[in-house]
Amino acid sequence: MTGASSNSDPSAIVESMEDNPDEGCHIYRNGYYSSGISVVEGILEVNIIQMTSIQMTESQAENSLVDFVVTCQGSLPTDVCTVVSDPTCQVSKSVVCDPVDISDECLLTIRRSFEEPGTYCINITLGDDSSQALASALISVNGGEST
Repeated sequence: MTGASSNSDPSAIVESMEDNPDEGCHIYRNGYYSSGISVVEGILEVNIIQMTSIQMTESQAENSLVDFVVTCQGSLPTDVCTVVSDPTCQVSKSVVCDPVDISDECLLTIRRSFEEPGTYCINITLGDDSSQALASALISVNGGEST
């Protein structure tokens, strides 16, 4: 069985169908097709440029707080995720994701808490609708101080 075709439009689609009981129905289409492609820059690079322990009073000393100053290049991120893992970066201890609102320059400070002293692997991921970029660091947290 064959479908109709039109010769009045050079971009018309000619469609034919074959009914083959052994191998099913096949559709053959000839003609012109178009599609749109959008090129986006994406987030190209993430860097942790500073890690600073936040000094707390003795009554607040249950958790150690560390500020991570992060920069990026490329498009501006809309969210940030921090994964805290063991020193080998294999076993995840916590994952925190937050939306960010950056309007001008990609420079942000991320504050994270650590329940106990130790060495941790930190993965910070910045993302937007079309890309993600990751920076990693090892951090040693020692009772309110970090290196």
